[in-house]
Amino acid sequence: MRVAVVGSGFAGSLLARVLAVQGHDVVLLERDTHPRFAIGESSTPLANLSLERLARRYGLDDCFDLAAHGRWVARFPELRRGLKRGFTFYRHHAGSPFTSNGTGAERLLVAASPNDHVADNHWLRADVDHHFVRAAIAAGVEYRDRTLLTADMLKSLRVEFVVDASGPGGFMARQLAIPSGLQRTHTNSGLLFSHFDGVRLFSDIVPGLPAGPYSDDWAAVHHIIDEGWMYSLRFDHGVTSAGFLLRDRLRGAPEQLWQHLLRRYPTIGALFGDAKALRPITFKPRIQHRLTRAAGDRWAMLPHAYAFVDPLFSTGIAWSLRAIERLALCFENGGPSERDLARYDALLSAEADQIDRLVAGAYRAMARFDLFAAHAMIYFAAVSFAEIRQRLLKDEEFAWSGFLGVGDPRLGGLPRAALRRLRHVRTPTDRKLFAKWVRKAIAPRNVCGLANPTAHNLYPVDLDLLVQRHAVLGLSRESLVSALPALRGGGGAGA
Repeated sequence: MRVAVVGSGFAGSLLARVLAVQGHDVVLLERDTHPRFAIGESSTPLANLSLERLARRYGLDDCFDLAAHGRWVARFPELRRGLKRGFTFYRHHAGSPFTSNGTGAERLLVAASPNDHVADNHWLRADVDHHFVRAAIAAGVEYRDRTLLTADMLKSLRVEFVVDASGPGGFMARQLAIPSGLQRTHTNSGLLFSHFDGVRLFSDIVPGLPAGPYSDDWAAVHHIIDEGWMYSLRFDHGVTSAGFLLRDRLRGAPEQLWQHLLRRYPTIGALFGDAKALRPITFKPRIQHRLTRAAGDRWAMLPHAYAFVDPLFSTGIAWSLRAIERLALCFENGGPSERDLARYDALLSAEADQIDRLVAGAYRAMARFDLFAAHAMIYFAAVSFAEIRQRLLKDEEFAWSGFLGVGDPRLGGLPRAALRRLRHVRTPTDRKLFAKWVRKAIAPRNVCGLANPTAHNLYPVDLDLLVQRHAVLGLSRESLVSALPALRGGGGAGA
């Protein structure tokens, strides 16, 4: 089949390569060139599992090595990346420095791996995207950059199927005049961002924090503030990707807004005060987008072309890779059927809703850290349960399993229920009742001891605890113990 993939970010390039390996005639179309700057950099265990499945099924050995920090550094030291051991959260208050305050600190650490070697990565997208383009070309993909695609040009290419990986407002959205579905999105945030050199370590600014399951800074770091939150992703070569996600539009030029927020939050100011922006600080007033269709007759979109919510829980890379797996399986039989495309469309729609409800609930909970930490347990319960099952069972059909608990009778409805409950939380008693509800709601899928008040918001990878909870996975203790070597290759609550 002659297939056009529009957009050569990592997702479009990887799918084009897979289709070429399958024997399809693929043209990859790009309006820009590589290498180029991009954000959306934080991978997760679920993303890495998708990479490993793609590697096994289609003989993509580089994908296997890119799925763990130690293998990546050994095989591709020239591709810049950052060590990601888990998810770190701090709550900051305007005008006050962050204090350690012992076990009562407004701090949450959830480990995603047991050690650095099998840990996740932050992807320096300029390097990683360029790698995937080169690999696609080597696999036989016809690559055309600096190409402004039109309907006439597409017709001249004689393609039989189009995959849109071009991002928001992309080619298919324009050609088919697909209506926006943004009105159904609860989350509303703008993004102020850049890459920086010289960002200080949190442990140097705030000494004396109780030891966590990993070093706080080598993670997806989230600084929660009154206006929203800030991400900080540290790469191994010293550069940090950082950005503020803001609920309300603030006045001023991007650089002025950045400096205002650094002054308002002293500890963040100490971290970034001497840092140098490596490119102009940019502000996007709203980053959410959503369409009403993700697939149709002889076309499909990858997730980022269809919908985007917010980077709060690092869902972007994992969701994109899951979609690549699904479309690749459809093309194994010659091309997606009408039924395949309807299934794909329905899943992406349900998953976009799921991500949105989860993130919208988190924004509503941010004012009180105990409430936010309780709500976050829904995400970590869903992804850790999915990750451990996938590591143990290694079933290719996991590609079609719903993302973030979609379709799971125990987990699927929790983001919606949590958002509804959070709208009525007013008092400390309400917050305690919400946390109690979360503990009970996630219990049937809680394989990692989440939402445990005695953990003081510090959650390591604990395989002994996992063995104790073997029944949650539907396994005997003996069968789970025999599978532990597979889990030592990764596995934690921060999928």
